[in-house]
Amino acid sequence: MKAIILAAGEGRRMRPLTANLPKGMLPIGGKPLLEHVLLMAKEAGAERFVFVVGHQGEKIAGAFGDGSRLEVEIEYAFQEGGAGTGPALLAAEALAEDRFLVLRGDVLPDADSVRRLIALEAPAMAAARVEGPRPAEEGTLEVSEGLLKSISKGGKNPPSNLVSAGIFLLDKRAFEALRRVPPGGEERDLLEAVRVLLAEGVQIGVEVVERWIEILFPWDILRANETLMPPETRGVLGEVEANASLSGEVAVGRGTAIRSGSYVAGPVVIGEGCEIGPNCLVRGATSIGDGVRIGSGTVIEGSTVMEEAEVSHLCYVGDSLIGPGCRLGVGTVITNRRHDGSPVRSYPGGEGTETGRKALGAVLGEGVKTGAGTIIYPGTVIEAGRWGRPGEVLWGYVQAGKVEEADEGDEEAGGCDPADAFGGGALRRKGVPEGAVIPEETPREAGRG
Repeated sequence: MKAIILAAGEGRRMRPLTANLPKGMLPIGGKPLLEHVLLMAKEAGAERFVFVVGHQGEKIAGAFGDGSRLEVEIEYAFQEGGAGTGPALLAAEALAEDRFLVLRGDVLPDADSVRRLIALEAPAMAAARVEGPRPAEEGTLEVSEGLLKSISKGGKNPPSNLVSAGIFLLDKRAFEALRRVPPGGEERDLLEAVRVLLAEGVQIGVEVVERWIEILFPWDILRANETLMPPETRGVLGEVEANASLSGEVAVGRGTAIRSGSYVAGPVVIGEGCEIGPNCLVRGATSIGDGVRIGSGTVIEGSTVMEEAEVSHLCYVGDSLIGPGCRLGVGTVITNRRHDGSPVRSYPGGEGTETGRKALGAVLGEGVKTGAGTIIYPGTVIEAGRWGRPGEVLWGYVQAGKVEEADEGDEEAGGCDPADAFGGGALRRKGVPEGAVIPEETPREAGRG
């Protein structure tokens, strides 16, 4: 069985994490997202793979190569034009077999459900049960006796709580169906080809997946960590000094040192060449990339810290995503809960978005540096490459604009009322950084994080 994995998208809703990294290479439980998708499909019965790449596709090809490391065969197709899963699949037409599996590169189903899908007659598709409202443009599936009956646009009264899981079992008819999709809109979705086949009287089987994780926003990585974190048989390959303690499921890579007095409570995955502690606390579900440094007295919980990042002494990082090469100054605190206990609102790409999470810290793009004593509010997003100064208070969506030094006699900068500060951006003891964005919908009340 050959599986085609669609991984050409830019991942705009994942910014700033995807500013310099393709979405498929973002780490989940110590492995790239695409590796999880591939291994799941392999377990379900796929042996040969096609990766459809586009945005920074060379990084994906460089990481996976011909697939020999994972004991599979991998070929690559490049999506040159057109947005959506339809053009992505058309890009792989020359490499498709008569019967093949198609998976979006940002969904993580369970292998047993995909195995049952492969056992059906093509064409067939996987469906997922969802709770709560879904985007109006997303199709809702009406299914009867294992067969697809209709695809309806979302709305207040959908026919079911089933949506496409982004996984299909197809044959060559799918390519002709894609070419017959009526033009309209900016994207051509693969689901539109399914509509065409259904309208032509083709029976389409449906398999409802038991587990389904969709990685659309940065905080979805944290949710995936909670499910996929168990480190299997990776074991403890680094050094654990006397008086350091490991509890639960913990994986430690080669060349990593867990210094005396540190406590690591799993599920936790720590990469290679890291320096952890002394006297720090790391607890699950936390993923730490290669070459990370964590200083003395620091607490990290429920977070992803990517490769070559440094978290200095006496920091707190809760439910956050720290991009590659970030440097958190001494005493940086990333808070992760609101005082009123309500769900945290975040700002990926600068757009206010409801996360549904009561615990969410910050999302820091690659190379962000914070000054000593920085405080970062829940849901804050900081663009890649921003360098801060000591004592800043950051919230909302913080752009990477240059931070200007304020004049010593600047009364306006020095006399900023904190009650006016909690609308978004940054508050410093001297001056305000250029490029701070104030989300209008954020409550402007003191103490509201």
